[in-house]
Amino acid sequence: MIRSKWDQRIRRADELAAQHPFAAEGLLFYSHVTRFQKDLYANMAGVGADLSLLAPRFPDFLKHLAAAAPEPLAQCARDLQKSEPAAWLMALNSFWLGASEFQPAPGRARELLACIFLQPYAEYQADHHEPMPYRETSGTCPFCRARPIAGVLRPEGDGGKRSLICALCATEWNIGRMVCPACGEQTVEKLAVYTADQFPHVRVEACDTCRYYIKTVDLTKNGNAVPVVDELATIPLDLWALQHDYVKLRANLLGL
Repeated sequence: MIRSKWDQRIRRADELAAQHPFAAEGLLFYSHVTRFQKDLYANMAGVGADLSLLAPRFPDFLKHLAAAAPEPLAQCARDLQKSEPAAWLMALNSFWLGASEFQPAPGRARELLACIFLQPYAEYQADHHEPMPYRETSGTCPFCRARPIAGVLRPEGDGGKRSLICALCATEWNIGRMVCPACGEQTVEKLAVYTADQFPHVRVEACDTCRYYIKTVDLTKNGNAVPVVDELATIPLDLWALQHDYVKLRANLLGL
């Protein structure tokens, strides 16, 4: 049986939550969210560009999030539940207008809720449209122009081919093995790589020119990994990067 990409994410999140107690809360929250997103994606046909057709699902989403999300995200969901339908649509439209530039951060809980809700919408749009042309060194999504949430190395020949995964629409596009996705730096001496024994298949790829970093999941070392999920589980790698004054190219839904 071939599992859908949503089922693969859910199963991997539950699996890693059992393996890594320090990341369990975030992974179980992600698993909860992804179950809702899977159902939303399955009913996306016919929505087109009219977010008002999605807005009726927003209160049910807020109810689910309020029951499972960490504070203050849960409190924000409860507050939004009390709003009028017009306010829900306004929140969704407002986020969508600047979706490609969104960066999860403290104090942006309302936007994060809209982002989580609209992510399967963005993914559906990308899955059913041709992406725009891109450059091999491009660090933004060729479809929606958002930043990548993770890198991935897939087997190719005797090595691995590097690509990036969009944080918003999950589009995957190729990029050179030795290039910074933030500033395009290609000088090997300025591109730092950090790995930890605990996660041999995931590494920090940092740039000493712009000080941005991204985590890359090496599927040549672990074919069972799901990049967007393994990225969430490897919190110690983010802590190392922060301690060395690197900034993440795009934070995940946990704000890391």
